Amino acid sequence: MGYEVKANSHDDDANKQSELFDSAIADKAAAIICDNAGADATVEAVKKAAKAGIPTFLIDREITTTGDAIAQIIADNNQGASDVAQTFVDAMGEKGNYVELLGKESDTNAKVRSDAFHSVIDQYKDMKMLEQQTANWEQTQAYDKMETLIQTYGDKIQGVVSGNDTMLQGACAALEAHNMNVPVIGVDGSDETRDLIKQGKATATALQQFDVIARTAVQEADKYLKDGSTGEDEKQLIPCIVITKDNADKLNGFVYTE
Repeated sequence: MGYEVKANSHDDDANKQSELFDSAIADKAAAIICDNAGADATVEAVKKAAKAGIPTFLIDREITTTGDAIAQIIADNNQGASDVAQTFVDAMGEKGNYVELLGKESDTNAKVRSDAFHSVIDQYKDMKMLEQQTANWEQTQAYDKMETLIQTYGDKIQGVVSGNDTMLQGACAALEAHNMNVPVIGVDGSDETRDLIKQGKATATALQQFDVIARTAVQEADKYLKDGSTGEDEKQLIPCIVITKDNADKLNGFVYTE
């Protein structure tokens, strides 16, 4: 396409993200594509870029306003979490006790996924949640929280619902340390979780098609810069794909190949 790309990481730090937006503005960037550091915390940065005449295209996470970013292209977390929750229920035989690991409160995806999990699981009267713990999307926190839950409930835990794959990996490690093997689900579709599924240590994940999301953002940024419009709605949902042992071999690097 002929653009020079400058890539930076904000490390999920809203202040660092704001500084990177300032740098992009100072560099007179043609456009900004951003996997943002918080639904509320990112709004001002996007507005600041827009005021400077720089369009922002958000991927993976949405913000709490519309009309500031040109596009918000995200995985359909509601659909993906609902679908993988049904796989979890089936693996549990529609009954049993489970615990849930929640993502970061400032990320709207955490609530969307949890609500979607429960929209399915709560339909089954013999499914009982023992406890929810927040592990902030992080593997180490998930391991520690899972350790505490195991100490509290022991073999009463018959399944684990995780808001993302990084926490799933921490939970699986804690379960393995206690010789426990129960149904575990997540959301993301990482290669690490794919491998745990193939090894029988995890049950399923909902693949967020990051490759499709990122490519869509680049194509729409190019179209907007050339035509003044993407031709699409600001908010766009990319469907998720449930990954189980039956189709895990088709996943590599967040790319699913039929």
